[in-house]
Formats: sequence, C-alpha cells, structure tokens
Amino acid sequence: MNLKDALDSSYQTFLHHAPESKLILLHPESKLRTVLMARLLNSNQHRALSYSLSPDDITLQTFVNSLTRHLADYFPLFGRHTYMLPASIYENTTETSDEIVQTFARDLSEMTDEEFFLILDEYDRSDRADEVQIFVEKLSAYLPDNIRLVINSRTLPRLSWAAMIAHGRATMLRDSELVMTDFYGIHNQKDNGIEISALSRGDVIIQGRKIEEWEGHLPRLLFFFTLDRSLVTRAEICRSFWPGLDEDQAVNVFHVTKRRLHKAMEYDALVHDESYYHINWELPLYYDVIEFAHMLLIGRNSEKTSERVKAWERAVELHRAPFLYDHSEDWILQRRKEFKTGFAEAIRNLVVVYSGDNREDEALMLLNKGINLDIHNEDYHRDLMRLYAKLGRRSEIASHYQRLTDIFKQQNHAFSDETNKLYQELMA
Repeated sequence: MNLKDALDSSYQTFLHHAPESKLILLHPESKLRTVLMARLLNSNQHRALSYSLSPDDITLQTFVNSLTRHLADYFPLFGRHTYMLPASIYENTTETSDEIVQTFARDLSEMTDEEFFLILDEYDRSDRADEVQIFVEKLSAYLPDNIRLVINSRTLPRLSWAAMIAHGRATMLRDSELVMTDFYGIHNQKDNGIEISALSRGDVIIQGRKIEEWEGHLPRLLFFFTLDRSLVTRAEICRSFWPGLDEDQAVNVFHVTKRRLHKAMEYDALVHDESYYHINWELPLYYDVIEFAHMLLIGRNSEKTSERVKAWERAVELHRAPFLYDHSEDWILQRRKEFKTGFAEAIRNLVVVYSGDNREDEALMLLNKGINLDIHNEDYHRDLMRLYAKLGRRSEIASHYQRLTDIFKQQNHAFSDETNKLYQELMA
C-alpha cells in the first residue's frame, strides 16, 4: 500500500472511531501520526486546533495557563472562567484538580457549538508531569459533547487506558488499526503464568497457587495500583497511599510495602525503570480487566451479531463483582465506576438481543444481576419496567417501583423525572 492509500485508510479509521470517544490516542507505534494530524488540521470538513506542549509544561498551572492562552488566540473570549481561579488553587492539586478540570471544561463548553478536535501534540513532554497526566484523564470525563481530545505522543501516556476504554470514553488507534487489547504490553495468557482478577475481591494466582498471605492489604493494593497504568511514579504511589506522611516517611513505607509484595509473590513484581515503576511485563500474565475491555471493544465494533453477543456475554461473566469490592480508596472507587459503566453497556445490549429472540426470562435475570451490583443505575430499572410491560406484567412494574421507592427514600435518594414519567406512562 502506498503512502497516500495508507493515509486515507488511517484517516477514515480515525473519523469512524472519533465519534465514539472523548479521548483518541494516536498510538506511539503509529507510523502516520504526524501526517494524520496535519490532514486533520487542514481539513475543510472538521475543525481542529493543535497545542504543542513545551518543556515548561511540567506543572499543572503552567500547562493550563499556556493552553488557555493558546485557545484564546483563536477564541478571544476563551478562559474567562479559568482566569478567575486563584493562583492558590494550584498549590495542592491533589485536592483541587477536580475544580480546575471542571472550570476548564466549562470554558470549552462555551468556546464553540461545532464539532471540534483539540490536539495535544508533543504530549510525551508531560511524561514526568503527574499533575498534567491526571488533569488530561479527568478532563476526558468532563468534555462537552462536541469536543474531543486527540493525543499525539512518542510514548504511551500514563493514563488508565483499560478503564477508560471499558468506560467508552477512550480509543487507541495504531494507523488504520483499532487497538483492541494489550494496552500496556500485557499479552493476556492464562497458561503457566500469573492469573489476576480485579473484577472481584482481587485475587492473584501463580501457577495454580492463590496468594493468601500479603502481610496486610497494602502490598496487594500496590500491585493492582501499578497494574492500572503502563508506568507510575513513586510520587504518585506515595500521594495515593500515604497522603498524610511527609516525603521521607512515605518513601520508607513504600519500600517496606514493595518488599512485602515481592515476598508474597516470590518474584520482583515491580520493576524500577529510571523515574518509574511498572509491572514486569516479561512474565506471563493474565489480567481480567484487559479481557473485559477487549470484549467490550468487540461488542462495539464487530460486524457480526453473533460475535457481539458472545463478547457481551463474556464481559458480563468476567464482571463477577465490583472492582476490588472490599476496598474504598479514591482511585478504586473511580475505576469501579468506570468498569460498572462498561458492565451496564454489555447487559443492556444483551437485554435488547434476548428480548428480540423471545428470551425474556434471561433478559430479566441479567437486569436483576445489574441491579444487585448497582442499584442506583436507573437504566436498569427503566429497562426492567419496559420488559415487564412487554410481558403484560403490570403488577410487577408497580411492585418493583414501590419497593425501590421505599429503598431510595431510606437513602435520601429519589428516582429521576425520566424514570417517574416512564412509570406513569406504563401504568396509565
């Protein structure tokens, strides 16, 4: 294939998948990253703007201010909310990053009503900037519907790709190929290796032996925290695990925890590489999170109905329980929410298929499974009531609605107007 045909194919792949996600990564292994980006910028059909990160973009304040000024050159009113943030808000971004992200996203929402691509070029210059990496990942969840981030980088950004892909807000493209698995270089294989299950309590099985003794919960959580992304810094680990300790104390506890992790697993699970730590990818690993995201991608992209159904069924089977369900650290709660979204996607798609195939009993079982795992997801309740209506079981609509109303009342929660309106329509 000549260069023109290869570029055309890559560009069409990009346009096909871009509407599905908020964040699109032009994978570092892509040979056509630069020319693809140039074509997007020169397109008459799509509006795009590129911001090249500078070597100074190593703090969140510098990055946000520079990006805001750049956008204001093209949209003069841009940044009126971000500029109002006090300088002190950047002093402890661990506590304030959400406010900064939401304020910047508000400026984006007022920037344009057109479909718009914001390209972050030279993104690898932020490799060591933890604050920037966190900001971009969070921003992808708050972007207006018409705006998408495109990352062009020579290295794999240190984001939680598996979780964001499962959630449905991120896409990896390698030229004309959609990256479907091996997001961090993990080649999932179950035979004679290490089997890791996070969509449950969090088990690690090495050659058939389940690790039972971790000398506390921190070594096990450190392992899963490092699995979450391709690379993590020691500073990220210390901030997430021991935010109340000063730097020297946190580093000492980190090294003790790391030694206990290696002792429990009987090998050096964490590899130190320059300023980063990562899982030893050379070992044969199977991680259920990677397969879960892979199944969701097949469900979204396969042209064969049978393949999509099989993938959704496997995704539901894999999600046995909420992510690391017996822990409540902030980063775990965020991942749990993202994986629940992918789980709900699989269930609701299967319900449509099963209902169309006269398999309503299986559809009802799926919806009840979803409700048991996430009772506040009202999509499940609306689908369940519609299914009961289809089967002519109006009394069960009323019973389900009343039972949930009582439960929600005890929790100071209430059904949305959409759910209340559907109930009234079905019972009319």
